[in-house]
Amino acid sequence: MTQRPAVLIMQRHLAPLSAFLESAYDVYRFWEGPPVEAAGDIRAMVVAGEFELDKALIERLPNLSLIACFTAGYDGIDLEWCRARGLPVTHAPGVNHEDVADHAIGLILAARRRIAEGDRAIRAGEWSLSSRSITTSLSGQRLGIVGLGHIGEAVARRAEVMRMDVRWWAPRQKQAPWPRADSLLDLTRGSDILVVACRADERNRGLVSAEVIETLGPSGLLVNVARGQLVDEDAVIAALKDGRLGAAALDVFAEEPTAAARWAGVPNTVLTPHTGGATTEAVQGMLVLLLQNLSAHFAGEPLKTPVGT
Repeated sequence: MTQRPAVLIMQRHLAPLSAFLESAYDVYRFWEGPPVEAAGDIRAMVVAGEFELDKALIERLPNLSLIACFTAGYDGIDLEWCRARGLPVTHAPGVNHEDVADHAIGLILAARRRIAEGDRAIRAGEWSLSSRSITTSLSGQRLGIVGLGHIGEAVARRAEVMRMDVRWWAPRQKQAPWPRADSLLDLTRGSDILVVACRADERNRGLVSAEVIETLGPSGLLVNVARGQLVDEDAVIAALKDGRLGAAALDVFAEEPTAAARWAGVPNTVLTPHTGGATTEAVQGMLVLLLQNLSAHFAGEPLKTPVGT
């Protein structure tokens, strides 16, 4: 009987994948203990792309031949290091960007129209005509988008329908229906709302700096649906506390899960636990691509969605 390929799932929140993999593969789960005795059998590693790749572990797996990233993003994976070792990397592009864009618009609405604040007021019995908030219309708001990839474009299309004025900036020029700012600071100066939607890597860590946050100003709204490392989170918190930044709506954080105490007493925030792309349909799409990539790899066929294509 031919031995089945062995697969190692790295992050605990990916545990539900086990049920879909066990029919074809021997599945090991890293949080149950490093697979010391099976080290020579493991041929694929399944990871979430936002987590740093465990290079020391990989070097103890002599027959590992694939890094299968369940997510679209792969910023935790050192691609050059993998290439140098002949380790192909796959991911799940083009699956959840529309859902992330929906979430970004939801965060904008929640922050600008104070939806969560209104919910809390009613539950606390504080509804009165005198205390009812007058909020800002989204019509005419100047929306700046950092990064115009799949997510950024999807946000721009939605914002345009909602009568917002859209501009964008990214390091590289591309053809787009919306004007590109000359720089990130130029984009920020002309924006009421700044949405961070770009791909993260070590080169743009802290891209949204204290200077950018200061430029967005006391009436500005910062929205991040990309990666927490792109934003100087300490600067955001400080600016919110002393009124130099109007509001922040964040789905991603510098460290995840973020500590509740870190946000205690920080005003004008809407926070969600990295759920922008977490829809049933998106997860199903990522699962299909994961299974297709694993199947192709072990059959010696071209990978379905290798990184870089």
